[in-house]
Amino acid sequence: MGIIEKMRLYGKRGFVTGAARGIGKCTAQAFAEAGADLAIVDMDIAAAEETAKEIAASTGRKIIAIKCDVTDEAQVQAMVDEVVEKLGGLEFCHANAGICINAPADEMTYAQWKKNLAVNLDSVFLTDTIAGKYMLAHGGGSIINTASMSAHIVNVPQPQCAYNASKAGVIQLTKSLAVEWAKRGVRVNSISPGYIGTDLTLSSPTLKPLIEKWNAMAPMGRLGTPEELGSICVYLAGDTSTFTTGADFGLDGAFTCF
Repeated sequence: MGIIEKMRLYGKRGFVTGAARGIGKCTAQAFAEAGADLAIVDMDIAAAEETAKEIAASTGRKIIAIKCDVTDEAQVQAMVDEVVEKLGGLEFCHANAGICINAPADEMTYAQWKKNLAVNLDSVFLTDTIAGKYMLAHGGGSIINTASMSAHIVNVPQPQCAYNASKAGVIQLTKSLAVEWAKRGVRVNSISPGYIGTDLTLSSPTLKPLIEKWNAMAPMGRLGTPEELGSICVYLAGDTSTFTTGADFGLDGAFTCF
């Protein structure tokens, strides 16, 4: 089998959390275009169903929508069970769901801190370990986690200590699971996007002045696009990355290089 054939995802089944829109939607599109069947997992089931219909129509793949609170262990287990039941198996997943609460540390409430960590880090642990248990018992698989360049730098001017800490935790969790499962057939990697021009980011009036500041600081002078993240995720889910585990891939246009 040639390299191009190995890069395709025909016969693979997976899911993406936080996939109704933004980065998750674009990686789900990329997985489907590469030949995978998958589940669009999101709290907003109406948006998830619409995204599933769009991707199915454009790719011809089997795409389902599942509502899930990824901070709830029982719901994550039920979601993985449903993926396996409806798609027939599970070879990859992308733990992408996340939030960002901007608040100065001396004003941030403990509830805000806990919510940020629950969605961004606890949910990744639940998603990875529950999906990972299935993969470990069924021949292996690939897990992709969304971290952030904020795991490597402190963003300015917005205050977001909880977000930064949670994403640093995602990278260390990724490495820890990768080492634990390296000889058992399950690979775990992370991506660390920089500032990405999702629909939500570009449509927010409060973010417009921040975008101007970010672009002024960026070596490329622009935001990334969600579509620019898809190819690395397809690579990680496929069979050309079988020696790649425990890695974090920076996708930030060199923003963290200085």
